Amino acid sequence: MAVERRELYSSPNGDRWFLSRDPGTGKVFIRHEANAPSGGHLTDIEIGTFLSGGRNPEHQALLRLIGLLVEGDPKSHRDRRKSY
Repeated sequence: MAVERRELYSSPNGDRWFLSRDPGTGKVFIRHEANAPSGGHLTDIEIGTFLSGGRNPEHQALLRLIGLLVEGDPKSHRDRRKSY
């Protein structure tokens, strides 16, 4: 089965980062696709390791996506009301 992926960020030099999931195992990870001049290599990175690497645009993109998931969850709105 092919890895499912959603592009997080594409850098000006052509590198791309994807939030990815292996449907066979359910494993979720970041896939980095290097630009063609760098060889176009694919590197899979565990999400915790990826986020511990700094606060570059690709990291910010993942954090924004996570934030959108929380905002879009109707259950999270109910949880916020309970905290008053």
